[in-house]
Amino acid sequence: MRPLDGVTVVTLEHAVAAPFATRQLADLGARVIKVERPGTGDFARAYDERVGGQASHFVWANRSKESLTLDVKHPQADEVLHRLLAKADVLVQNLAPGAAARLGLTRAALSDVNPGLIVCNISGYGPDGPDRDRKAYDLLVQAEAGFLSVTGTPEQPSKSGVSIADIAAGMYAYTNTLAALIQRGKTGQGATIEVSMLEALAEWMGYPMYYAYDGAPPPARAGASHATIFPYGPFPAGDGSVVILGLQNEREWAAFCDAVLHQPALKQDARFDSNARRAANREALTDLITAAFAGLTGDAVIARLDAAGIANARMNDMAGLWDHAQLRARDRWREVGSPAGPIPALLPPGGFDGYAPRMDPVPALGEHTDTVLSGLGFSSTEIDRLHREGAL
Repeated sequence: MRPLDGVTVVTLEHAVAAPFATRQLADLGARVIKVERPGTGDFARAYDERVGGQASHFVWANRSKESLTLDVKHPQADEVLHRLLAKADVLVQNLAPGAAARLGLTRAALSDVNPGLIVCNISGYGPDGPDRDRKAYDLLVQAEAGFLSVTGTPEQPSKSGVSIADIAAGMYAYTNTLAALIQRGKTGQGATIEVSMLEALAEWMGYPMYYAYDGAPPPARAGASHATIFPYGPFPAGDGSVVILGLQNEREWAAFCDAVLHQPALKQDARFDSNARRAANREALTDLITAAFAGLTGDAVIARLDAAGIANARMNDMAGLWDHAQLRARDRWREVGSPAGPIPALLPPGGFDGYAPRMDPVPALGEHTDTVLSGLGFSSTEIDRLHREGAL
């Protein structure tokens, strides 16, 4: 038995934030019914064609769901949605600002039908305030949350290589929904959850905000290096490879000088005898480290770092991640179905004894429409009529 077996989630979602949240609920056993626009569906289905003709974002965030196509503006859509939500435990939506309220998809509007319903709204900026109606895409929220100001090189800010604002919002939607389910078990009452991308990413920006507290200078953009701890970042080896290493304290700095650089005198160098001074003199220290590594291969550098107990990593690309020995050794890969055939998928992080995560197929658009409607009591004649009228 999975933790959320028996829980039904209805979701009007697109892109990344809400689909990532609801996929994780599905991982725990929830039945997730994904309501999609007829003909096109979640627009993330068309982002690219990298996975056997399917979009990479979509296959990642939508396995283990049922796809129901429904034109929510059709006159018959209200009846379908209300039948769905009368039996649901959770409604998740990240429609355009105000759209859910116009459709009557609020806890206030639905509480008479289902007082235990949990409604999770995901938006860019929240349901009120001056920015409530602004469109919010991931890059735009990265900018608004100050993420771009501390990410990149001194010359050029850079966005995150993944949709970090969407992912942050999806994680808080997921965890708040779990908390609301626990609370409902105590009170019997549902709840309204408001998650905004800006607030989610602003929380993740806590360290640089406090670093810049009371008008202090913010962390400088430092590329792949740490802005305030040094040495902590990428360094080239003599064979052209790049090694990532990180020092956290003075004991590690001494071991680094002795066993990695083979320059014990640096321990007493006044330029480098504390993290603050190493960070202030990072250019001079970078030159010394690069010179010490110039005659070594990346493997030889890593061997020295390992022997000295210094944390390190190779700079993997996507091929390296697909083939990561640690993921294989821990048996993290599974296979799930999709409209294009079986595809590999990683098990969700974490988990605990006593259950296996749900790892069901990625749905084709509208694949479960007739089955879901039949389960809601619609006859085959009614379903055929809804198809003919373009409602489904």
